Amino acid sequence: MAKVTSSPGMERWEHADMMYVSIETTIALASVLGNVLVILVVRLNRAFRDPTFCFMVSLALADIAVGTLVIPLAVVISLGLKTPFYTCLFLSCLLLIITQSSILSLMAIAIDRYLRIRIPTRYGIVVTQQRAWVAVGLCWLLSLLAGLVPMLGWHQALSSNSSTSPIQCQFVAVMRMDYMVYFNFFGWVVVPLTIMVGLYAEIFRVIRRQLNRRAEAVADASKYYHKELKLAKSLALVLFLFTLCWLPLHIMNCVTYFCPGCQVPKSALYVGIFMSHGNSALNPLVYAFRIQRFRTTLVHIGQRCVLCRAHESCPYPPGPLPIAEKT
Repeated sequence: MAKVTSSPGMERWEHADMMYVSIETTIALASVLGNVLVILVVRLNRAFRDPTFCFMVSLALADIAVGTLVIPLAVVISLGLKTPFYTCLFLSCLLLIITQSSILSLMAIAIDRYLRIRIPTRYGIVVTQQRAWVAVGLCWLLSLLAGLVPMLGWHQALSSNSSTSPIQCQFVAVMRMDYMVYFNFFGWVVVPLTIMVGLYAEIFRVIRRQLNRRAEAVADASKYYHKELKLAKSLALVLFLFTLCWLPLHIMNCVTYFCPGCQVPKSALYVGIFMSHGNSALNPLVYAFRIQRFRTTLVHIGQRCVLCRAHESCPYPPGPLPIAEKT
């Protein structure tokens, strides 16, 4: 994309680059701000101190990393700046690590909700907060190992020049499409998504069955399953949006690999990139609109900030907000 001659074509590409960088910057700011609020809400509200929200914090951290690392690196790579081959490869691998951590966090959430429905009486014993954080660490470790596979040799072949002189850093210049299609997409996207769809289908089936037995069940059990159904719908929506935002880019990779003669328009590629990055800004909106206690805590945080500004000092001591209502 970087041109060295002054021509109308160059001006158009420079305009496209500026538009691309502006949109990516906006997405990055929205992702960071929204997901910092997610972590703040979980930190301040005691009602969120359960394993499910540990995994949601992990997902929020991955989305913050998208805003602070992935998007700036994607801009660097898309503009084709000159870097050593392995530096460019490592930067490209970082993009994959963050994506895979998001997928594994979503899968951990799905497994957690499934266990909560299948073993409601033993859930608190089997799934503790300490074990949840261990699972979060395992998700990030697996993401790191899978994302760094190209560094071990599954990358584009080194030419005689690229081993000694800087190359124009672009994703396709260092990353092999068979790795992106077979390992990254089929292995680390399609398989987890299939498992998660199956888990949520079973969650909804069990909840519906339990609610249909309302005449035989006590009121507390009915209330419990209604609450679980509402939260499961919200988390399933997060999964649906993730799939909707990421599939176009992976499908374009498949087109590039299986049909070498087919040309993917650069505009379509940009749209795919914007959708994949924009997904990181959507999750806080889902939580705010779908989870009442999350929305209530956001309102309290906003009121606290307004009062602090009005009095030029915070009238509330630091610590958790006194909110413990359940939805």
